[in-house]
Amino acid sequence: MQCVERYSQFYMEDSFCHYNMFNHHFFDGEAALEVCRTFLQEDQGEGVIMVTDPPFGGLVEPLAITFKKLIAMWKKGQSQDNNHKELPIFWIFPYFFESRICQFFPSFRMLDYQVDYDNHALYKHGKTGRKQSPVRIFTNVSPDKIILPVEEGYRFCPLCQRYVSRENQHCEHCDSCTSKDGRKWNHCFLCKKCVKPSWIHCSICNHCALPDHSCKGPKDGCFICGELDHKRSTCPNISTSKKVNKAVRKQKQRKSNKTKMETTKGQSMNHTSVTRKKKRSERAHQYLCS
Repeated sequence: MQCVERYSQFYMEDSFCHYNMFNHHFFDGEAALEVCRTFLQEDQGEGVIMVTDPPFGGLVEPLAITFKKLIAMWKKGQSQDNNHKELPIFWIFPYFFESRICQFFPSFRMLDYQVDYDNHALYKHGKTGRKQSPVRIFTNVSPDKIILPVEEGYRFCPLCQRYVSRENQHCEHCDSCTSKDGRKWNHCFLCKKCVKPSWIHCSICNHCALPDHSCKGPKDGCFICGELDHKRSTCPNISTSKKVNKAVRKQKQRKSNKTKMETTKGQSMNHTSVTRKKKRSERAHQYLCS
């Protein structure tokens, strides 16, 4: 199942569906839906595993709704004895969406395995990309059943009973290997949890954050006026805020244009000065030769 239509040139109609996972839409109509249903319910759904790698810019909620529809379709092919079983799912997505994904699928756990993309500038290992990919695998399969390659930097934690990144150390206070990004995290006794090594505890915000973070912004509510009874989108002062922002942008643009004009004018004057000096030296050379 793929939104890219060109895959239909390589796969037969009974093994490929032109499909949009964000709205559960089959482009080829009821016939494609029946192909998907037959595949999910064949042999009572035995041996079916769902692997999904959606665009990272997409919202979690519409994806979760679609996946639940596919799960319901798969469950209809299950016998009464297997009605308690779950469709095994491997959802490939950045680790910072963990809380959002677990909100819709509480049984999901994030694996430490870092998914790399050879054709992506950021999500790959090597000198040309980020040191570590933020992409992980979320699954409802028990982590103790998934073996990660030791030669790629993973180890088995006997306390957590799962494979973790080599630098992901077990915290005795949290009783877990807490790192999300592959680095060793530090335990904050004030926050009562492990945080990134680059974070420090802020006494003003009363939680850990980057050293150069801003403590001024409102914690909750509207980001424009700070009131707690509404959000930014419904703020009565949003029009005023937009006017101020527009005026600030215009002022910055004028300053930028002025700087460019001064730079261009300076370069032009320097060129004129060099040309005049060159002409004077040429005239002096002709006079001496004559």
